[in-house]
Amino acid sequence: MMADISGNTTVGHAEWRDRFQQAETALNGVVIGQTRAVRLILLSVLCRGHVLLAGDVGTGKTTLLRAVARIIGGPYARIEGTVDLLPTDMLYTAHIDDDGRPRIEPGPVLSQGEDLSIFFFNEINRARPQVHALLLRLMAERSLTAFRREWTFPHLQVFADRNQIERDETFELPAAARDRFMIEVPVNAPTDPDQRIALAFDTRFHDTDSLIATLPQGLLSFRQLNGLAREIQDVTFASPTLQRYVLDLSEALRDPAAAGLEVQGLDVARLVRGGVSPRGLQALVRAARAAAWLDGRDAVMPQDLRQVLAPVMGHRIFLTPGFEPRRETIVPALVQAAFDKIPVPAS
Repeated sequence: MMADISGNTTVGHAEWRDRFQQAETALNGVVIGQTRAVRLILLSVLCRGHVLLAGDVGTGKTTLLRAVARIIGGPYARIEGTVDLLPTDMLYTAHIDDDGRPRIEPGPVLSQGEDLSIFFFNEINRARPQVHALLLRLMAERSLTAFRREWTFPHLQVFADRNQIERDETFELPAAARDRFMIEVPVNAPTDPDQRIALAFDTRFHDTDSLIATLPQGLLSFRQLNGLAREIQDVTFASPTLQRYVLDLSEALRDPAAAGLEVQGLDVARLVRGGVSPRGLQALVRAARAAAWLDGRDAVMPQDLRQVLAPVMGHRIFLTPGFEPRRETIVPALVQAAFDKIPVPAS
């Protein structure tokens, strides 16, 4: 049994697993064809990590993040990325009241108070670097300064999405900001014909608000997730051989030529400009432990690492400028080469 922040006894791990399985089933019924994305987002919830979704326009990124926010529950805020958005727009809004006097009101981040559970940044790549800088502090420290006081957000999880089609009036996220997202998940249109037909003809998918309203709100009880996340990391074992496997994989992605990796048609000696940081390794281990726990095991297995390595590490591998435009195909090939080359531990 675990306790919430007030000290009251709450549910045990078996019931938590059941709740997450219920959440996964419910989400897959609302956002069809995205089972992998749903699983990865739920793993990030178990790790209290921030999430970035990337994909084409109209593939369901916003719907998926809104659906997960409802499942988690708690105060929710949202902002739209635009080219003219200012950092202060996240903190306060200015307007003229009915008496003709100027008024300052809390903006999206502050409007829900310090219990803010989900902050959703839609089309994050439309916002300027100055906005990214403020968001970076919010993500890194779960705090910021406004209205002459320090605000802290202990339950905060940042969800963001970006589309990969439009390039005009967009700003690529800097490396530091991308590194603060625990996981970057690609969301593509379903390839299954039946799912594509359902999305086009089944009218329940045409009204997003009504669709999301069918989900059980607050199923995952946002106030208790921090405690659960700490316990999962403490009770899920990683053997010395598994630890070495993690290190070998990360070193291979940092210096693929030295590791003997081969990617067809590429000179791997010139491929990677920067490898995975210690923060990235921590994120990988946390995600692997969460994956093992969610599958009912108390020890991390190699398949847990393989499940999460690409979405956790992929956006932390920085390619040299000549290869960067092809990162969507190069990084998955590099990760697969690492899996093929590094021996899997026997136990």
